[in-house]
Amino acid sequence: MRVIGVLGGMSWESTQSYYRALNEGVKAALGGFHSAKIVMVSVDFAEIETLQQQGDWIAAGDLLASAAKRIERAGADCLLIATNTMHKVAPAIELAIDIPLLHIADATAERLKADGVTRVGLLGTRFTMEQDFYTGRLKKQFGIEVVLPDQVERDAIHRVIFEELCQGRLEEASRQRYLTIIDSLYTQGAQAVILGCTEIAMLVSQADTAVPLYDTTALHAQKAVAWALA
Repeated sequence: MRVIGVLGGMSWESTQSYYRALNEGVKAALGGFHSAKIVMVSVDFAEIETLQQQGDWIAAGDLLASAAKRIERAGADCLLIATNTMHKVAPAIELAIDIPLLHIADATAERLKADGVTRVGLLGTRFTMEQDFYTGRLKKQFGIEVVLPDQVERDAIHRVIFEELCQGRLEEASRQRYLTIIDSLYTQGAQAVILGCTEIAMLVSQADTAVPLYDTTALHAQKAVAWALA
């Protein structure tokens, strides 16, 4: 079994979901007392969030690249960035390490393609929804068209992520707002919706809606488990 490196803490609320999913995945595959071999560095999200708001992606990339190098030195064989948004700086991180980075958008797109989904809705932070690093990758590398919520909806999604989910708060009113937005994306022609922030699956699950949902945390972890056990 190869060692999975996890760059977490963005936020720690979702990083614990990664830890559980990785260990449950290995146990399901191997049985008994088996669990995942993991090396993790968890950063202080306050530092990252400040750089996000300042738009200083270079400094954020440098900070995370340094953490990634510590993970590699500790013996990891691959790297997961346990957040969608900070894949914005994935190229800078990849340049800093010699181990493969398993990209969260690739893990999601591969499952979408396997399921025949070519037009998908996306929920995430404002950065993930509005910048090209995520939606562009889905379109250019996998031919998947992305349908986005409107501006008011994007603002609401972003606010809930930072003011509630990253703080460990799960509000029923926010769940219903997200479900309304999911229904709207489906009405606009999305065949499914990506939960493109690693905290969103804490609030909304497939049990809440008939619209197919793709949980990026779960899919990312599944790809890492398959890679570690290959």
